[in-house]
Order: sequence, then C-alpha cells, then structure tokens
Amino acid sequence: MANQLTAELRGLRERAVELKSRFEAAAGTNPASTEEPVSGRLQRSVIRPLSDALKRLGPGAPGPALASAGGPGQTAGRTGDAGSESPSEGLWQLAEEATRLRLTSGAPTEVQEAAAALQALAAGPGAEDSDRLGRLRQLMAELPARIQSQSNGPYLVTNVVRLTNGLGEALPTRPQMALCRCGKSSIKPFCDGTHAEIGFSSDKDPNRVPGRRDAYPGQQVTVLDNRAICQHAGYCSDRLATVFRVGEDPFVAPSGGRMDEIIRAVRDCPSGALSYAIDEREARDQVDHGMRREPAVEVTNDGPYRIVGAIALSDASGEDEAREAGASREHYALCRCGRSQNKPFCSGMHWYVEFKDPPPDPDAEPTIFAWAGGLPALTRMTRVFYEKYVPQDPLLGPLFANMSPDHPERVAKWLAEVFCGPKHYSEEYGGYPRMLSQHIGKGLTEDKRARWVQLILRSAQDAGLPADPEFRSAFSSYIEWGSRLALENSQPGAKPPEHMPMPHWDWNTAAGPPGSRAAGLQPASDEDPPISLPSADEPVSFEMHIKTMFRHRDRQSMKFVFDLWAYDDVKRNAHAIGERLADGSMPCDGAWPEEQVAAFERWVGSGMRP
Repeated sequence: MANQLTAELRGLRERAVELKSRFEAAAGTNPASTEEPVSGRLQRSVIRPLSDALKRLGPGAPGPALASAGGPGQTAGRTGDAGSESPSEGLWQLAEEATRLRLTSGAPTEVQEAAAALQALAAGPGAEDSDRLGRLRQLMAELPARIQSQSNGPYLVTNVVRLTNGLGEALPTRPQMALCRCGKSSIKPFCDGTHAEIGFSSDKDPNRVPGRRDAYPGQQVTVLDNRAICQHAGYCSDRLATVFRVGEDPFVAPSGGRMDEIIRAVRDCPSGALSYAIDEREARDQVDHGMRREPAVEVTNDGPYRIVGAIALSDASGEDEAREAGASREHYALCRCGRSQNKPFCSGMHWYVEFKDPPPDPDAEPTIFAWAGGLPALTRMTRVFYEKYVPQDPLLGPLFANMSPDHPERVAKWLAEVFCGPKHYSEEYGGYPRMLSQHIGKGLTEDKRARWVQLILRSAQDAGLPADPEFRSAFSSYIEWGSRLALENSQPGAKPPEHMPMPHWDWNTAAGPPGSRAAGLQPASDEDPPISLPSADEPVSFEMHIKTMFRHRDRQSMKFVFDLWAYDDVKRNAHAIGERLADGSMPCDGAWPEEQVAAFERWVGSGMRP
C-alpha cells in the first residue's frame, strides 16, 4: 500500500510540474496574462508539499528538488497526453486526484495542503455552486469537520462550510482548506506556502505562561480562569472592569458585578479561558452555549482565528490536540500571527508584535455596517439590549417576554443588511415582509417606541460601537426612522405595503420629504389615471402605456429608490422591475394581472420607447 501511495504521489507531483510549465509558457506569450501567479502557487503550495510528502514516505522517493517531467504515459495513474488538456482542465484533474489521495489512509498531511491549493485553483472564486465544487464536496462528504495543525505548516481545515471575516461576511470555502499559520501569506487567510520559505516553527515557547486553573469564589458565582489560554481580546476587562481587573491581583473580583453580567462576559470569552460555577458545580454546558452553535471559523481583523461549534482539533499526528485544564472544546482561538507562545492556541502575541492584515483600500468609503464593526458588533449590541435592559424594563419587558432565543441575532442581521452589510436577514428569514409581520397588529405606543430607541442607543454605547458624531448621526437617524415606521405599521387598521424592498441606509441616506413613501395609515389614492394597455400590434411606449400602469401608491412606495413615473429611472432599472413584477413581489400590495406584466415585458423587449 505504501509503495502504491508513493507511486501515485510521484505521478501527481510530476503532472503538477508539467502543468506549472504550461502556465509559465502561457504567461510568457501573453505579458498581460494572470497565469504566472498560478504557476507560483503550484510551486509553493502543490509541488513543494508533495515533494516533502514523498521525502517523508522514505528512501526512493524524490526529495524537494524538481524532477524533469516525463513523457506521456510514464506517470503512475496518468492517462493520455497532459498537453492535450486545457490548463483549467488540468487543474481540475489534479484537484480530483489530490482529493482522492487525501482520503487515503496513511497519506502525509502535506497531501491535504496540496489538495487545498488545487481545490482553490480549480474551483476558483465565486464558484460556490459550481459542479466542480459539488464534486469535491461529494468526494469528501464522509469526513467530519476538523482542523489539523500541520507540523511547521498551516491549519488543515476539513469540511467547515462557514468561514467569515471579522465583520461577519462570508469568505469562500472549499471542502479542504489550508489557512495561514505563519502570518506571512500574501493571500491571508489562506496559505500560500510562505511558511516553508521563512522556516516557520510550530513549537510552543518553553517560557510561555504556565497552565493553571484558578477559582475565584463570589457571593453568587465562582469564576474559573486559566491565564495560559487567554488571547487578551478584552471582552471581559473592557466591558466589566469591576470584575476583570487588568494589572490587579487577584485578576478576578467575582463580587464586583451582577451575576448576569459576569455570566455574559464569561460566555463571550472567545478563547475558552473563562468558565463559571454555581454551588460548586461548573456550568460547562451553559458556557459552551449548549453546544448548539453552527461550526464556524471567524478570521478576526489583525487577530486570531476564533472557532465555535465544537470543531475537532488535532495535532500533526492526527491525535486530539492537548489542551490546558478547563479549556473549552466548543470555542477556542488559534494563533494567526505565527508568534504565539502557546501554539497552536493564541496567547495574545498579535497585540505585542503588531500583527496587521492588509489595510482596506484608503479610497473606498466604508459602509455604516463596516464602520460599526460588522455583524459581531451589532450582535453584541442586540444581546446587551435584550439580555440586560429589556427584562428589567416595565414597558418593554412584557412586549418581548415571549421572544425566540435567536431574536437578538435576527435583529442584528436585520440591522447589518440595512447598513449595507451581508443579506443574511433576507436569505434566512424572508426580508422586509418578515419584519413587517412582526409589527402588524401589535398596537405599539409612542412611550414604548421612545423607550426602545433610548435603550438601543444605550446598548450601542455599552457594546463599544463607534462614538464619532458621523456614525452616531447615521445610526440614530435610522433607529428613529425605523422605530416610527414600526409604530405606524402596528396600529389597528394599518395597511402598509407588504412587498417593499429592504431599506438600505448609507452615509447619504435620508428618509425623504413628507409624502415620499406609501404610509401604512394612508388610503390608496383614487386619483390615478386609467390604465392604457397597448393593442396586440401597437408599439409599447413609456408615456402612453407603462407609466399609466404605475399608480400613485406604487410610485410613493418606491420613490426612495427611484421614480416609477420617470422614464430614465424605469429604463435604468427595467430588468430588476420586470423580475419583481413577474414574481409578484411588486407592486407592494399585490401582483399585476398577466396582461400588464406581458405589456411591460413587450416594452423592455422592444427597446423601451419613451
């Protein structure tokens, strides 16, 4: 079996060498070609680890130096002439073969590294639903989600489908990934092979903070802490400084805060260093969020990988990674700067070595979502609001007494999408119609609305959202506008438009002048002109036909986006309008008759006459 694996790896490596030469040749004949970076990636992240794998398999296998490519038919497992396939097809065939070899028992971990690079190159960005990616997922479907720390190499991540940046935005995933561990990759968070060039070591520092779990008994709760695991995120000390005291001894004063605040801080600890006990019994399940979180990896900005959802972590030999006493297996933080004293776990060294991700484009204006700190910051705010302020408030407490456990997360996703972030709310819950349904018939009062605004703004302060005037102005203006809209829509007899698009709030957004939207308590206008439908052989024009089909109410409901009575606006957005008319999500109070939809489609198809 070992001889067969060696032969197959040698064949895979030689085919990668051939393909690298073809990409280099393509780049040479076309100076504007992007092929050279592919050839470099093949060398650093495919050929080099395969050479290392062969060297580890024993005598007779080639070392790291490149072997000359053999002729057609001379490579084990190869069929046909490699030169007859396109470079793209060659990458795909290598990715499939490397993935199959990655499944072979006894294959060195370097095979996973090579498979990760080939999967990324073959599937490419934006190919999340491609047939190729589906085939790769099918090949690896039986493997559990896992992270393996390669010796002196990257994190080998298997079947983790949720990978996000520090704002909560999704990053592309493949069934096999290699995440940078040395901190020097040019394509962070993914590995580009730099660790091999700089001599990265995955060894722990013998002078690291010793592992010791301390218990701090208080009046209501005992806090448990192991400093050796701490990543110094500051979630405890920044938010509850009377309990978690930087620079003081003891570090934890468990009677310095309310029990609910202490538990919230412990549960928010991303490294798993903190836990708590009540009546001398550790609440491990509660600290680990009931083990109900979806497996996910967050690539924090300028910091570690934060892992949640109990993703198994193994060492280079495939054994369970040794952990300090009391460490959580549901959530933990892995070093990303390459300098941790407690590898693979983060020890906070990224702060001291000033590890930085590539800065954002200085000419690109950040969204309100990004400036706020993304989905993690908005979720932190909504949790403070619903966990700290709502339960004790006589006006809001009864209103939210029966809310679902994920309500704070849902509200955070709504705000994220409103502020031009990911469309999680629309994709997971149904967008504006779902939010509208939460207010219809509730009969909210101005007192409740005002208290909601007051406490959500206070929660933003508590959660550490930016305090600059520009952000607070934009943030509070939406909170006022949205809450007043919810108040209006909740009144008895209100008939708000049901199929409005999600509101989007940017730095220049204003609610518009009075009368610029279709109000829930405003009756539909009966002053609309009669609809003029074109005859079967009559040319369709905007002024004579299309404009007459949009009522005053339709115009008002969309005026914050564009004017349905303005030819240029409708022409510019014709395809999007047509899609919504066809699927019945426009107009806002019901679908058009078939003959009107057909007339609009005729107008678009015939050149959109004025």
